[in-house]
Amino acid sequence: MKRNEPRSMRRAFTLIEILVVLAIIGILAAILFPVFGTVREKGRSAVCQSNLKQIGSAITMYTQDWDHYPRALDAADKYAPQIWAGWPDSAEIMAQTPLLPVVLDPYMKGNAVWGCPSDSGYDYDDIANVSIDARPTAYQKFGISYSYRTELMLRTLSDDRLPEPAETNVLNDANGGWHGSRTFGFGEGRRYNMLFADNHVKSVDYDHFRQAWAKPLPQ
Repeated sequence: MKRNEPRSMRRAFTLIEILVVLAIIGILAAILFPVFGTVREKGRSAVCQSNLKQIGSAITMYTQDWDHYPRALDAADKYAPQIWAGWPDSAEIMAQTPLLPVVLDPYMKGNAVWGCPSDSGYDYDDIANVSIDARPTAYQKFGISYSYRTELMLRTLSDDRLPEPAETNVLNDANGGWHGSRTFGFGEGRRYNMLFADNHVKSVDYDHFRQAWAKPLPQ
């Protein structure tokens, strides 16, 4: 008998039932979207770390050929040279020295590794706290998403002169907001993928980031 009931007699969803279903879908979306975002960011961070390892291999080949770290700069050094105002002849050095991707080009298979997938640009350098316009992304603006410990170059250092290569930073994300908190301030919540002189890459928090940059190098 039920099969022959008129279509109009069949039970339809009430407005309340529809609203309940929509509310459940909204709750599930609110729970799942952050999870998807976290998974996506972990994937981007993994690519970024892989990029740093490839660049580290290129730096190793360079140092084997030249017996010192690349004579090159990152974007902060090149476009905010006042960072090195106290270094002898810094203005001339910064003006004449090319960016790191240019120097390492013969040792690389392509330029894509210089761009961090999470690179969303920045307005201040996290190390020297100087203003830099790295928009829309640092990679698009300068061709490099990473900061180089230029002091390695200025002191003409090589791996065998570093007493603790596993604790000596070489490259890292130019901005800690890409993989952590995007707020500018004292660095709470910020994270950096960092390449060390022994060629291992590690994600570090802001305190470890500052400690690595503060570690003294041989004279």
